[in-house]
Amino acid sequence: MQIVIIGSGNVAYHLAKAFTQNSIPLAQVFGRNVDDLNKISQEFHVPFSTDILENADLYIICVNDGSVEDVSRLITKKDCLVAHTSGSLPKEILSGKYRKSSLYPLQTFSKSKELDYSKIPFFIETENKEDKNLLFKLASQISENVIESSHEKRKYIHLTAVFACNFVNHLFSRAKEISDGQEIPFNYFLPLIDETVKKIHEIEPRSAQTGPAVRNDIKVLQLHEQLLTDESLEIYKTMNHSIKKMYEL
Repeated sequence: MQIVIIGSGNVAYHLAKAFTQNSIPLAQVFGRNVDDLNKISQEFHVPFSTDILENADLYIICVNDGSVEDVSRLITKKDCLVAHTSGSLPKEILSGKYRKSSLYPLQTFSKSKELDYSKIPFFIETENKEDKNLLFKLASQISENVIESSHEKRKYIHLTAVFACNFVNHLFSRAKEISDGQEIPFNYFLPLIDETVKKIHEIEPRSAQTGPAVRNDIKVLQLHEQLLTDESLEIYKTMNHSIKKMYEL
């Protein structure tokens, strides 16, 4: 089966890496960024192009959500399967007379960070059973966790991921701003962060909650508010309000 990855960002890079590590040949990586495409090509020994799209049986579109529809128009072949990797878009966003699908890997991707691809859940949606079996077989060569999911369910999977990953990472960034401002090394907090994440593997997040808000420690909350300004103060108030409401304090 001829497979082409369209895109050169974090998802495209890691899918190319996951495929080649599992001896799944790629016919081409295609996109606009010559430097990024060349890096993928050199590292994984895959041909690349910025202008001529290789003939393929499966095209996997790994671009930002706002570009998926436009990029999908570049594929003019009818007898092929096209999959996007978005968590939020329906497969119908793909604009062509080919067979449409989605292949959503639930993970945060950075090119500099090694990943265990076998642990990443892949959520699949297709138009027919044959294509479902094809994507299941393909994704199962990479991951131990391949699941069929409708777009309606996948929207909520993606929303949950934003809360569990993107928002949490933003709080790490805000926390580092505070520690940097007081010349406190952020690595002091890494054992705490590691234990917080480790704990929810064993305890429900609701049961694992600690801190001044869940104790309704007014004096500490007021002290912290005096130390903060601007966006961090608003985040602090909003988060504590949410915690109090969850525990009805």
